[in-house]
This record gives sequence, structure tokens and C-alpha cells, in this order.
Amino acid sequence: MKVTLFITCIVDMFQADVGKATVEVLERLGCDIEFPRGQVCCGQPAYNSGYVEDSKDAMKKMIATFENAEVVVTPSGSCATMFKEYQHVFHNDPIWRPRAEKLASKTYELTEFIVDVLKVDNVGAKLPGTATYHPSCHMTRLLGVKDAPLTLLKNVEGLNIEPLPNAHNCCGFGGTFSVKMGSISEQMVDEKVDSASSTGADFLIGSDGGCLMNIGGRIERRGKPIHVMHIAEVLNSR
Repeated sequence: MKVTLFITCIVDMFQADVGKATVEVLERLGCDIEFPRGQVCCGQPAYNSGYVEDSKDAMKKMIATFENAEVVVTPSGSCATMFKEYQHVFHNDPIWRPRAEKLASKTYELTEFIVDVLKVDNVGAKLPGTATYHPSCHMTRLLGVKDAPLTLLKNVEGLNIEPLPNAHNCCGFGGTFSVKMGSISEQMVDEKVDSASSTGADFLIGSDGGCLMNIGGRIERRGKPIHVMHIAEVLNSR
């Protein structure tokens, strides 16, 4: 299967290893990876801040960039959700609505694609230790992907998964929320770090770079001995 990779801004600028891991995992599963260099920001920061009209140019650029893809896969539940949102943004536009609907129908978050499309639940990964999993808000509540990450993690050799207390709570990132409401965000991420610490986990794993950057930064500042990993990195562990 030919997979067109939507790598996301955070991965591109801050988490290149996540992009590499995504490519390597998919290639081992027999996928032919294509990376369109025309991709830009999906428009989510501006859109979520209320600048809907200002975000449309970026959306149109992404629709056109991925229009000929067989399937689009991204290591981010949040950004996959944004691609699904385009069809609602352009619901009154007779030209862009059908193009947006087509993109939405073939866009998948990484673990969703592996489990639900490729029908694989064990990628042959090995990682000794104890981990806990943070389910990001957009991925679970909006995209509806809840089971696929845990299905894959449970089959990582040597990895023990401990449930994260109050896992449904937001980590406090929320894109620009963490900037505009910094003091509230800090209290929320402290709760998340405390929950992770209570599990005794060596690793905190997630599927969204923004959440992991937020949680990981707080873990480092508080000196907690927990290593933060994107699930693509875990699945690429050998």
C-alpha cells in the first residue's frame, strides 16, 4: 500500500525522531512511503483560536497537497482530527467541500491505520520496562481512536502497561491554551505528572506530540525519572 505521510509541524520542528520512527515502522509493515514537500501547517492553531477565515488558505493548501494520495497517515491524533474537520469548515463551499470530504475519508492516525487498515496488532517491537499511556483529548474524544494504541502497546515484548489514573483528564496543553492560560495549564499538567508518577512507570507514552512536549517539559522541570516517548518510537524499538 502506498502511504502518504502527513508529518505535522511539531514533528517536523521538534520531534524528528518520531517522523523517522513512523517511516521505519510503516516500511517494515510493507508500506511504500511518499512525503509531499508541499505540506504546511494544517491550520489548527489559528482555527482553534477562532481565526477560521485566516486558516482557510492553509487548509486549501493541504487539501491540494494530499489530493492524489491513496491514504494519508499521520503520527498525531490531533492533526488527523483537523483533516477531518475541513469538511465542516467548507460545508457551504461547493468546490472545496467534496475535496475536503475525500481527504477526510482517507486520513488515519498512525495506530488506527496499523490496527484497523493493515490489520496488524503486533509490530514486533521490544522495550523492557513499565509504561503508562496518556490518551490525548483530540484523539480519543474527537477522532474516536481509543483502543488501537493500547492494542499495539500490549504486544510490545517486555513492556508492562500500568493504567494511568484519571487518564481522561486533559494534560493542559490545548495548543494556544497553554500559552494564554499558562497558570491553569501548569496546574493541569502537574496533575498529569503526579498521576504518571503514581504508577511507578519508567515511560510515559502518548500519540500526540503537543501533549508529550507539555508533559515532558513539566516532568523534566520537576526532576521526575520518567522517560517520555511517542508511540511511534515505542513501536520502532527493537
